[in-house]
Amino acid sequence: MQRFEYRVLQMRESMIGGKFSPDKLEDVLNDEARQGWQLKAITSTEVKGRVGPGGVEGLLITFERLVA
Repeated sequence: MQRFEYRVLQMRESMIGGKFSPDKLEDVLNDEARQGWQLKAITSTEVKGRVGPGGVEGLLITFERLVA
C-alpha cells in the first residue's frame, strides 16, 4: 500500500513581490519539486498580516510525496 505525506506552504502577497509574480511562484514550485514534492493544489485565501486586524491576499500551496 502506498503512503503519502503532505506539505502546505502559506504565501502572502508581500512574500512574492506585491502582486503574485508568476516567476516567484514558479521558483517555489521548482524548489519543492527538486525535493520530491508534487503539487496537489493551490488555494487562494486571506492570510493574516503581521500587524493589525484583517489580512492580505495569499495562497495555500499543497504538495504531496510518497513516503519511502
